[in-house]
Amino acid sequence: MREPVSDGNVPPQSLLERLKDYGQEDVFALWDELSGEERDLLVKDIESIDLPRIDRIIRCSFRSQGLPAAAIEPIPESNVSTVEKRTMEERERWWKMGLKAISDGKLGVLLLSGGQGTRLGSSDPKGCFNIGLPSGKSLFQLQAERILGLQRLAVQSVKEGSGSVTPIPWYIMTSPFTDDPTRKFFESHKYFGLETDQVTFFQQGTIPCVSRDGRFIMEAPYRVARSPDGNGGVYSALKSSKLLEDMAMRGIKYLDCYGVDNALVRVGDPTFLGYFIDKGAAAAAKVVRKGYPQEKVGIFVRRGKGGPTSVVEYSELDASLASAINQETGRLRFCWSNVCLHMFTLDFLNQVANGLEKDSIYHLAEKNIPSIHGHTAGYKLEQFIFDAFPYAPSTALFEVLREEEFAPVKNANGSNFDTPESARLLVLRLHARWVVAAGGFLTHSVPLYQTGVEVSPLCSYAGENLEAICRGRTFHAPCEISF
Repeated sequence: MREPVSDGNVPPQSLLERLKDYGQEDVFALWDELSGEERDLLVKDIESIDLPRIDRIIRCSFRSQGLPAAAIEPIPESNVSTVEKRTMEERERWWKMGLKAISDGKLGVLLLSGGQGTRLGSSDPKGCFNIGLPSGKSLFQLQAERILGLQRLAVQSVKEGSGSVTPIPWYIMTSPFTDDPTRKFFESHKYFGLETDQVTFFQQGTIPCVSRDGRFIMEAPYRVARSPDGNGGVYSALKSSKLLEDMAMRGIKYLDCYGVDNALVRVGDPTFLGYFIDKGAAAAAKVVRKGYPQEKVGIFVRRGKGGPTSVVEYSELDASLASAINQETGRLRFCWSNVCLHMFTLDFLNQVANGLEKDSIYHLAEKNIPSIHGHTAGYKLEQFIFDAFPYAPSTALFEVLREEEFAPVKNANGSNFDTPESARLLVLRLHARWVVAAGGFLTHSVPLYQTGVEVSPLCSYAGENLEAICRGRTFHAPCEISF
């Protein structure tokens, strides 16, 4: 129960004493200058902070900085299912295994959607963004329709399609900035044809921003500056919101996890799921080959000889390591890029949520943070989705082709890379190849490399079953092919 601000002349004594225990009593430095209402707001704000937990996170995170890390080793080739070594028989077997698990209700989908489209010139959630496809569909709609298409494929794979649809639960992590607009967007679009009870929204947490000496930064005299706890906040958010229990109650065994800003994401990919089940791993990740040594992407590595799989940021690889060549393959030694396409068992998610909370180590992102003193040099504390991998007893990597599964939407049109326009073209070109492979023809008024066609996910999830629609037909690009 909140201690009342009695006469208002002094801060609540017990709260002040608790703050002193953690060296954070400076939050009351401007108490005398606050109005009664502002004093009440400040007390409420401080009382909403789990002080023992945040103090532990600050201490553990600061202590971990500068500690020597185990040497980086490349991932052995034998640990990766590469495109060139994958046989048709394996692909078909994994596809069927994945569809069977989906039809049995064992797959859940986990979407990381806490970000706004600020760099895209929009304050809306990124998933609301329309990248300019002929259909005008948003990223959320493309992903929802891929789930619908996948559900239909799962039904067709069992007893010649005589079964009923098993809804794939979709867990969508928002942030305080995107939660309300995301919910309203789904409601206004009638959940894009999905059942309302198969979509669950939950918010990632926020964490106080701190100065270089670990003290809370005040955004206003009556409010502590906070920031979202990173996409790795999904683990603690799933735990605190009791959604790990919800998943278990639904019979979910596997979670497909991805970021919202990939226009080509194969949500719940049956082949990847089947591979994951076949390998019996706790965690898996789709990877793409690094394009060139200086490419700014996170890379999967091993920490120490035979050590755990981990992801290092490009800034952690010095130039000699980044450009080192594997003499056997002629390729980069450190070549497997992280593209935020992951698969976890539910059991492992429970272990990670507990392990990360126990260790309480966050990444310190040095920022100039808006404060009552203008901008204060300090830190935002974040965890990343890939922080889970060192906890995994086994991790399987699965190579995919960029042009088929990775079309990031991060920067506004006019930037050099990862724009809505570049993602749009990747979608149109891939789908044009699907149509031609299915016996269709394309006409176009502009060069084909500048255009293409869009295949609705309700027609085809990954290029399959298009012959009946496309064979012998001509389509004028750009257009959408739908039922």
